[in-house]
Amino acid sequence: MCGRTSCHLPKDVLARACAYRDRQGRQRLPEWKDPDKYCPSYNKSPQSNSPVLLSRLHFEKVPLGKGRRCVVLADGFYEWQRCEVTSERQPYFIYFPQAKTEKSGNVGAVDSPEHWEKVWDNWRLLTMAGIFDCWESPEGDLLYSYTIITVDSCKSLNDIHPRMPAILDGEEEVSKWLDFGEVSTREALKLIHPTENIAFHPVSCVVNNTRNNTPECLAPLNLLVKKELKASGSSQKMMQWLATKSPKKEEPKTPPKAESDVPQWSSQVLQKSPLPTKRGGAGLLERWLKQEKEEPVAKRPHNQ
Repeated sequence: MCGRTSCHLPKDVLARACAYRDRQGRQRLPEWKDPDKYCPSYNKSPQSNSPVLLSRLHFEKVPLGKGRRCVVLADGFYEWQRCEVTSERQPYFIYFPQAKTEKSGNVGAVDSPEHWEKVWDNWRLLTMAGIFDCWESPEGDLLYSYTIITVDSCKSLNDIHPRMPAILDGEEEVSKWLDFGEVSTREALKLIHPTENIAFHPVSCVVNNTRNNTPECLAPLNLLVKKELKASGSSQKMMQWLATKSPKKEEPKTPPKAESDVPQWSSQVLQKSPLPTKRGGAGLLERWLKQEKEEPVAKRPHNQ
């Protein structure tokens, strides 16, 4: 579950969407490691490279090893609900609720830190708690991998899937999860729980094929009449972003659709379906994170 995501922002815009304040209260941007490996997409599979936030400490003083905490970034993730009658699977797109803000005049590069907050009033990225590992080949090449931590689903998502990612809601929770030097494993595990601060809508089965990489993957679908609907609330914010403010991707493989081709939606009602028994994994997670001793050293987020 939650292995299929959307993360379509170009790397410079993605970095600005992750702006944070350091211990001195200064606005900072995370720095990229191997930025050329990142490829924006509306339809990312588990085999693709995805952006991940790490503490800078991992690259400066502490050897990379098992059990390190990271934050996986995405516009949102896809999940499939199995229909009780037909056994067909209906995909849903799941993301943070979006707040309405004033339109900014430009989403391009911005040099001054004081302008970052003024410019970035667009899509709020989903921040999922994860752990990562790094394997070195006999040739000396480094291979990074990560796992998204999951928890029991919140009430609103329970009819879609019994599990959901552990979502870190806000900059404070993201900072605590990344700060393995100052925040102990026991304290960090308090951040791992279901959240109801989530929005979702059904989408077309076009997302089933990972070769399809267009805004249509995120477009809402009316399950009753199978036609486009007028957007409202968080949905309207997403469509505004996709239709008018999504910056051009670097060397796009698929030409973007015209604004008139992007559908809109309204809230949907879920169909009940039988679900497997919920599973718990907090104990296993705690044992994994405690495999090596953590050292109390300051950190800075780092974007992979």
